[in-house]
Amino acid sequence: MSENKGVLQGFKEFLMRGNVIELAVAVVVGAAFTNIVNAVVKGVINPIIGALGSQNLDNYKSCLSFSCHPDKKTGQFTDGIYILWGSVLSAALTFLITAAVVYFLMILPMNKWKARQDAKKPADDTVADPTEVELLIEIRDALIAQRNGALPSSSTSATVVSQKSPQ
Repeated sequence: MSENKGVLQGFKEFLMRGNVIELAVAVVVGAAFTNIVNAVVKGVINPIIGALGSQNLDNYKSCLSFSCHPDKKTGQFTDGIYILWGSVLSAALTFLITAAVVYFLMILPMNKWKARQDAKKPADDTVADPTEVELLIEIRDALIAQRNGALPSSSTSATVVSQKSPQ
C-alpha cells in the first residue's frame, strides 16, 4: 500500500509542478491557432495561388501513367496513378505560415526579453579558476625555481613544499 501512496504522491507532484499545466495551455492555444492558420491558407493564400488555375489546391495533381482519362460527367480521373501535389503544397504553406508566426510573434520577442534580463543582471566579479594549462605552467615554474634554489615567481598562492628523503 505504501508503494501506491508513493506512486500517487509522485504523480500528484508531477501534475502540480506547473509544466504539465503550461503544456496543456500550449496545446489548446496551438489547436486554436492552427484553425486560424488553416483559414488564412484556405481563404487568402490558396486563392492567390489559385489565380493560376483552380482556387482549390487539392485539385492540382499530376498523372504518372499515360492512361489518365477524366470522367466526362464529374471531371474526376477514374484511372491512372496521381500525385496530389496541390494538397502537399497547401500543407507546406500552412506549416511555413505557422512556423513564421510562432517565430516572429513568440520566439523572437522571448529571446529579446531574455537578452534584456541577462543584461540587467550584475556582472560576476569573481576571478575565474585557472585552467589546467595555467596550473601546469605554475607547477613547472615552481619546480624549476625549487631546483635552482629560488622562490617561485608566480603571483598566485600556489607553493611547492620540498621534502627531503631520509638518508
